[in-house]
Amino acid sequence: MTTHSATAGRVRTGGPEEDGPKILEHVMGWTLVVVVAMLVTQLGLL
Repeated sequence: MTTHSATAGRVRTGGPEEDGPKILEHVMGWTLVVVVAMLVTQLGLL
């Protein structure tokens, strides 16, 4: 097996990192949910 074929399966595609701050990602996700809910109610779409 060559070095290239050994590392070809682990190519980074720019997605989220596995070892990042999970709590920050969780808080930002819920913040987005709250902002969208506020926008929907302010516009009278619900």
